[in-house]
Amino acid sequence: MDDFDGGRVPALDADEELRTGAERWALCVETAMAAFRVRAFHAVTLELVAAEAGLTLPEVTEQFATADDLVLAVVQVWNARRMEPILPVAHSRGAAAFLRAIVAVNVEDPALMRLLTALANVAATPGHPSAPLLQRQWVQFHALVQRALVHDVAVGREPDTMDPARGAEQLIAMYEGLQLQSMLRPHMDVLEAYDRAVTRLRDGWSKSYTPPVWEV
Repeated sequence: MDDFDGGRVPALDADEELRTGAERWALCVETAMAAFRVRAFHAVTLELVAAEAGLTLPEVTEQFATADDLVLAVVQVWNARRMEPILPVAHSRGAAAFLRAIVAVNVEDPALMRLLTALANVAATPGHPSAPLLQRQWVQFHALVQRALVHDVAVGREPDTMDPARGAEQLIAMYEGLQLQSMLRPHMDVLEAYDRAVTRLRDGWSKSYTPPVWEV
């Protein structure tokens, strides 16, 4: 090739080196994402990603020192890609419709939800280096749903008898619980189940809260 001088690869300038690093970073993330679609969480290793990306292991570890680092990058990229077209729904149609839109996307492509479910174990493991970041992401998601419910009450979409903080807990618990069930019961119609559960939940929101009295 004309770009070579005496068979030697010319030295890359700083911009080319940065671009190459960025491209390798993106290649590792996309390759891992594809691997998570067809493999269990624990089966996706740095060695596997290197082999499937056509890279050496040192080229991968130059970008991601540990498998945990790669997984966190995958989640951030994948979730941002999934959420970008859905986020406006929270403002335009409300929190319940927003979560339903996520469920619908997950029905079409369940791989990310499987990965996030696996990572719940990591987030809850005391002392795990990835736990604080994952927990922050869950807290931020709750805050997002809570803000949407505050707006819903302000515009009259939801009743003012509903406490948005508690409503977010309940709505997310229902959303995540039904998603988990649908992964373990493959023939379950999770959208229909979500619609029924939300209807019941919102009916309860329309009434003033009465503290329960449990018979022991």
